[in-house]
Amino acid sequence: MDWKIFALIFTSIFIAELGDKSQIAIMLFAADKDVNKFTIFIVASLVFIISAAISVLAGNLLSNYINEKYLQYAAGIGFVVIGLLTLYKA
Repeated sequence: MDWKIFALIFTSIFIAELGDKSQIAIMLFAADKDVNKFTIFIVASLVFIISAAISVLAGNLLSNYINEKYLQYAAGIGFVVIGLLTLYKA
């Protein structure tokens, strides 16, 4: 395993996920005293695993048809547009 790539991916995704809507939803479920915390952890983990698997498969499929450089440009532009829309709505 390439630990440099591992650390880059881990750090990027960890920072991107901090405080997002998914995390807030999980905290709200965990705040319910009648819900088993282990169940919340398992379900949330499965959701993230499935979501990540879909992302990896989609990225792999797209890379067969579109140059990686253009995919990176599209992702970067997408993040900038989302950021600008978020600022505009704030």
